[in-house]
Amino acid sequence: MTIRLLLADDQELIRSALSALLELEEDFQVVCSVGRGDEVIQAAREHRPDVALLDIEMPGLDGLAAAAVLAAQVPDCRVVILTTFGRSGYLRRAMEAGAVGFVVKDAPPEALADAVRRVMKGERVVDPALAAATLAAGESPLTARERDVLNVARSGATVAEIAAKLYLSEGTVRNYLSAAIAKTSAHNRMEALRIADERGWL
Repeated sequence: MTIRLLLADDQELIRSALSALLELEEDFQVVCSVGRGDEVIQAAREHRPDVALLDIEMPGLDGLAAAAVLAAQVPDCRVVILTTFGRSGYLRRAMEAGAVGFVVKDAPPEALADAVRRVMKGERVVDPALAAATLAAGESPLTARERDVLNVARSGATVAEIAAKLYLSEGTVRNYLSAAIAKTSAHNRMEALRIADERGWL
């Protein structure tokens, strides 16, 4: 049986190399490849892949959000997150979004091919070290609104600008920022943002 693949990665060189690599496998066929997260759903509907390999950081829609939409709208397509970032928070969010595999890009090519075949058999495939780190790290302590505020703060926005963008009062924004700083054991909001990013909480 030929396994039909969809590739989504915003770096064209990586996408092309992955496609060439996967096509070397006799039972694989890359039926489409896209460079934006918001192109994934339409491509999956048109080409009906068996497995979608999604990068996390893409324009339009990130891979975790695209995985959730795929799970809801194209449930026959199994999702494997393929990313540079082996962060425990990302793994937890990927599983919550409906992904059945999580492979880091520095894994050997045979590991990726094996992961694709195993998810086709109904298995979940996760790097064991990353799975252990995820269990040790626990769930993200940040609420959805605290994540929103930190994400807007990423650009260096002032409290007033964050409040305007999220339709909140400035006092509420300050409260969310204080909570996020406390929960990450940071000294300021930019450090809280860095820590939350590193742990995959955003």
